[in-house]
Amino acid sequence: MAVPVSQMYTVAKYVLTQKLKGVKRYPLVLMLEPLFRCNLACAGCGKIQYPDHVLDKRLTPEQCWAAAEECGAPIVAIPGGEPLIHPEIGRIVEGLVAQRRYIYVCTNAILLERKLKEFSPSKYLTFSVHMDGLKREHDLAVCRDGVYEVAVRAIKEALNRGHRVTTNTTLFDDANPDRVRQFFDEMMALGVEGMMISPGYSYQKAPDQQHFLKKAKTRELFSKILSRPKRSWKFNQSPLFLDFLHGNQRIPVHALGESDVQRLRLAEALLSPSGRVYEDVSRTDGSHRVAKLRHEQEREVRRMHGALRLRGFRGRRHLRKRLGIRPHGENHAAADRTMRSRWQTACREWHGHKGALHSSHRP
Repeated sequence: MAVPVSQMYTVAKYVLTQKLKGVKRYPLVLMLEPLFRCNLACAGCGKIQYPDHVLDKRLTPEQCWAAAEECGAPIVAIPGGEPLIHPEIGRIVEGLVAQRRYIYVCTNAILLERKLKEFSPSKYLTFSVHMDGLKREHDLAVCRDGVYEVAVRAIKEALNRGHRVTTNTTLFDDANPDRVRQFFDEMMALGVEGMMISPGYSYQKAPDQQHFLKKAKTRELFSKILSRPKRSWKFNQSPLFLDFLHGNQRIPVHALGESDVQRLRLAEALLSPSGRVYEDVSRTDGSHRVAKLRHEQEREVRRMHGALRLRGFRGRRHLRKRLGIRPHGENHAAADRTMRSRWQTACREWHGHKGALHSSHRP
């Protein structure tokens, strides 16, 4: 596994700290997107399909630094769009390095050679260059001729200047296993620190919807690619994930859809530091107890968003517990009315106007 010992130590220390604190779910990587704008129009990516007012938005360096502080993850990946388009990308990376976070700047490398002067080599900074295969496959994937040579030239220059460089490869259902294995040999010959590979997951806005990999095809393709791996190959990702691509691991996941995000945001609004939710317990438990509850419940909502169930008696009881609402005796109906009122208040505050919740979102 091509990861420096210092980085492994930092991540291990972070994980151990969360375990000792009793935190069950916590972020390991912050995906920080300072912009959506890109200088390529890849068929398998739909970022540039967004309207211009979205593509013109930029995060400031201060916003990026604050996001990293709030998240607390030891690793920050900066994809895009193309992050090197951002006029202050140098300042953004410099500030994140000052926080001693391990940064992966994901780039197609078209601007990398020109922008290298804005970055100082550091163990905390890695350029993750998107390479989708050998010249023919890569130029076809990015829908522009000559990009492969530009990327290879930029990788060599970055390595000559002492930067850490990895590659990031997305494979679709037309990938040739033998050509992919040759590509691994080429990247290792360039001297990159490691490689990351991933199947092409479906992206709704992507122009090409026909070549995304399905489960069976993914397992078949990666089994052929990763069988009999060469000793020279170094992958900059978890062996568990590589085994998962083989089909040897079954990892339970929760697909976070728009309705789940909405519920999470509404719950967060209910658990805001205003103290609105805690009026029922503040009279008896004291302010220190309220502060402790607020911290615990905010943490619970953020890590347990997939467990919030808003339908049925069991779901209402679960949500009441999360919100600190205690029924008086057996009067659960009164507690439900209190919970519904607070939920609707949070809705109006979140959306900025008065309105009732959709029936499917009501407790």
